[in-house]
Amino acid sequence: MSFQDALARCAADTDALLDRLLPLDAFPARRVVEAMRYSALGQGKRLRPFLVVESAALFGVPREQALRTGAALECVHCYSLVHDDLPAMDDDDLRRGKPTAHKAFDEATAILAGDALLTYAFEILSADATHPDPAVRLRLIAGLSKAAGMAGMVGGQMLDIEAESRVTSSLSDISLIQSLKTGALFRFACEAGAMLAGQDPTPLRQYADKIGLAFQIADDILDVESTPQALGKATQKDKAMGKATFVDLLGLEDAKARATALTEEAVASLAIYGPRAAILNDAARFIVQRRS
Repeated sequence: MSFQDALARCAADTDALLDRLLPLDAFPARRVVEAMRYSALGQGKRLRPFLVVESAALFGVPREQALRTGAALECVHCYSLVHDDLPAMDDDDLRRGKPTAHKAFDEATAILAGDALLTYAFEILSADATHPDPAVRLRLIAGLSKAAGMAGMVGGQMLDIEAESRVTSSLSDISLIQSLKTGALFRFACEAGAMLAGQDPTPLRQYADKIGLAFQIADDILDVESTPQALGKATQKDKAMGKATFVDLLGLEDAKARATALTEEAVASLAIYGPRAAILNDAARFIVQRRS
């Protein structure tokens, strides 16, 4: 199967699973479930669940276990987008080409929908269907908690907000922000496959660190070269807020070269898996070549 086919299949499977996990009539607070579904269903490329599924496939993990883990991760990712878009954070009106959750509903509902998506992620991971061994489920819960919290995504978001008030930022500053705000969820996505299989996650962690940084550099490049229509969200928000980006510090051409080099370093990290890692290698290249 080609990379694009594997990505599309994972996106369809993830959407179908989230649709089953979020039935409208199964919960009393229908409006918050509507907002959760609005924010989580039919959204984006599902790259993070894809990384879970493909990393798990290296070890022959049952696909349903990997999909459930990926769906939990996607709930955390979607919650973060709902909250990032709020007026108190990035104050965005558009996400993936449609009104953000607080515009489609209201701020209170968006906050609660984000809270519910975050907490539901751990309910998904705790279920027997995710893995029959409770010790494995506990490791998944601990891993996603760390990736999502103060040592990961939330901590990175706080540093990103603080960067708005700085006169200058260094390459090490924005690399640290990236490794927490964006990179932590990528790291969990890749390590989760090894966790499900009880295998050493080190090569996948190295791969994840490279693609996470490449992803953010590619985002900064797209922010300069693309349009809101192509991206489905506002562009050049960091510049308007006075925050430095990889393009600012490296220059456009050097940023592109750095992203490409990171891709090849990521591919080299997976050499231990041989041809089994072909789709993950293609995923690394896709991250820097994507147009949205």
